[in-house]
Amino acid sequence: MSATEGSSRESRGGQADDARQRAARAKARAARETANAERHELLHRESGRPFHATMAERHRAIAERHLTTARLQESYAQRLGEWAKSGGSRPTRAADDRHPLFMTAVAEACGTRSVALTLVGDDLGQLAVAASDRPSRGAQDLEYVLTAGPGRDAARDLRAVYASGAALERRWPGYGSGLAALGLRAVAALPLRVPSGCIGALTVFDPRPTLARAGTFREVADALAEGVLIGPDGDPDLYGGTDLRAVVHQAAGVLSQQAGSSTVDALALIKARAYTLDEPLESVARQVLSGALKLW
Repeated sequence: MSATEGSSRESRGGQADDARQRAARAKARAARETANAERHELLHRESGRPFHATMAERHRAIAERHLTTARLQESYAQRLGEWAKSGGSRPTRAADDRHPLFMTAVAEACGTRSVALTLVGDDLGQLAVAASDRPSRGAQDLEYVLTAGPGRDAARDLRAVYASGAALERRWPGYGSGLAALGLRAVAALPLRVPSGCIGALTVFDPRPTLARAGTFREVADALAEGVLIGPDGDPDLYGGTDLRAVVHQAAGVLSQQAGSSTVDALALIKARAYTLDEPLESVARQVLSGALKLW
């Protein structure tokens, strides 16, 4: 083994250690919240004051969120560790089953293979996307192109959205048939809530109804929003697994300047091109930026 290969393997092992440390810190936070809950439960039994019952319930909920965060980090650490032992290369930003993306741990927690996370702006436009595999990434690209879909509705209405089969096409024309072409038949989307509002959505594809009813998806979404994306150990980049839509908006700006039109019209043209030719948005955007593709 060369010195470079040894250093690379140590780096990969270090990533797994970092994830395990984040899991340990999340467990410690859960233990503190559980202790606070038990204290309020005792005070409620002694005083009968509803305030203490409310506080106990709140601390229990926060503790559960931290435990879910810990489970996600432990799953991610295990994948990183196995990958490091196999001598894998550094993780890429592509949603590829060969690489241990954090979203694969999220998919496992949700009992499926395909999940996606989107971060949105005030106008609900996608700012960034992370996905566990190619079908889920394709689905998020489709939602971005059509400006309609379950993730957008969940973030807008601040509530969970469920749909399957023919209902997908009725609710979001074009999206349902596109989803079927990707081999996906049902969706469950949940808003990523934070104290200041909503930062995006978690979309679970082909979800198990039993897990949806058990509140598993809600627990995972809450852990992502306030334990993984933000918070003491938060990383909006999901440890290298998030793709920004910056290249698409950059291409829209270039087209706008070339034609003297609005960036909104230029962005719509890029989306239409990608949708018509069934090409990835980023691929079309890069062709525009390199000058290989003229859309005006």
